Amino acid sequence: MRVLGVVPARAGSRGIPRKNVRRLGGRPLLSYTADAAFASGQLARVILSTDSDEIADVGRACGLDVPFLRAAELAADTTPMLPVVQHAVATLEAGGDSYDAVCLLQPSHPFRGPDDIVRCVRMIEQEDFDAVMTVLPVPHEYNPHWIYMVATDGTLRLSTGESAPIPRRQDLPPAFHREGSVYLVRRDVLMERNSLYGSRLGGCEVAPGGRVNLDTEADWQAAERYLAEHAAR
Repeated sequence: MRVLGVVPARAGSRGIPRKNVRRLGGRPLLSYTADAAFASGQLARVILSTDSDEIADVGRACGLDVPFLRAAELAADTTPMLPVVQHAVATLEAGGDSYDAVCLLQPSHPFRGPDDIVRCVRMIEQEDFDAVMTVLPVPHEYNPHWIYMVATDGTLRLSTGESAPIPRRQDLPPAFHREGSVYLVRRDVLMERNSLYGSRLGGCEVAPGGRVNLDTEADWQAAERYLAEHAAR
């Protein structure tokens, strides 16, 4: 399977200004994603999709390929990720470069390991999945079988639609939430079915330690503390 790595990094980050070129632990944020992508050995090409010349220069210094600059309409605050990834694939295909699958690697998750990418690729190669994403287990107190929603009449209803909750924690089925560091989707699902998930989605469970999604300044400071603690060991 020939897999394309796509690293999306627009200039207009609001929660953390200039996030994608800011230094985390003394290194550009982009370098963490670039290093994991290359170390995985699973990606035939790793490109940076950005609307910024500055981010493009930093990306190239990290070893990322920058074959185009993204148009402004694909870099707005409200732009979904789907058209961004589709644009990258369509642009490369117009130049004769095609792939079987696309691996989306968002820079806001700097502590993913290369093995996370390896396991996702192996899952989609060996199983009949349309897409695979990294997931983390949901604590039992937040399991859908114990979560209540407010109905239109103001009463509480289980999110599963069942009339009563499962009484014992040991009987709860496993539940997971999106971890966000790796999304892998087959090319035809992405381009022809207009989806990053498809109808058969596989979950690659990852270890919780060190997971961070850099969305606010508090997240950034937590990531700095994590790096400092591990450097001291």
